[in-house]
Amino acid sequence: MSYSKKGGAYGTPAGDTDFRKNWDVDEYAAKAKDREAKEKEERKARWEAKMAGKKYHQQPTGNETYTSARRNVLDLSAQVGKTQLVAAGAGVGKRGRSAGFYCESCDLTFKDNKQFVEHLNTTQHLLNTGQTTEVRRATVEEVMARIDMYVRRRDDLEREKATSLHDRLKLREDEMEKEAEEKRAKRKEEAEKKRLQREEAAKVKTGYSEDLRIEGEHDEDDMMAQMGFTGFGTTSKK
Repeated sequence: MSYSKKGGAYGTPAGDTDFRKNWDVDEYAAKAKDREAKEKEERKARWEAKMAGKKYHQQPTGNETYTSARRNVLDLSAQVGKTQLVAAGAGVGKRGRSAGFYCESCDLTFKDNKQFVEHLNTTQHLLNTGQTTEVRRATVEEVMARIDMYVRRRDDLEREKATSLHDRLKLREDEMEKEAEEKRAKRKEEAEKKRLQREEAAKVKTGYSEDLRIEGEHDEDDMMAQMGFTGFGTTSKK
């Protein structure tokens, strides 16, 4: 079976560049025109805000949601002890990603966690994340539902802490037994300490010879000798 040089494998005409994707030039030209118009409007709004001495904020698109409390927990210590590789000129200013706390929505980097947390509550960050600066007013049904949730949570905690009468009595008996054991050990330690002191004093007293005198031990005998008394005689025989 023979094929034409200009034909494909299935009999269709083929060229050297048929494998390339065909782009819709008109479609992409319209997208580029819309993007340029939006950028022009943004530049104009920034210039007007600068001339008025105000800070520029992104204009709402109508798809924003009400501001709500954060549901996720900020882990500010996740980068502690870690090494980051950043570009050579990334450490100048806050714009762009560099070493620190990076906000992807606003393309800003903060050097400490206090500035980062304060930035999360600014109008700039809220608008960039699709939120407004307004908080939706809760209805009566939502308030009652939240109160019921907290009441159920409190009841569950109390139920977990509550124990039976038998368990409380057993716990009290264990505490009393432990206190009594500590008191017995303390009394035994004090008695042993006094016994060692008495034994030490007895060893010191018997260690002296007959010609050694302990200070204060023979004061009464010395006084009697000075007064001429050598002893008290008695006629009774033992």
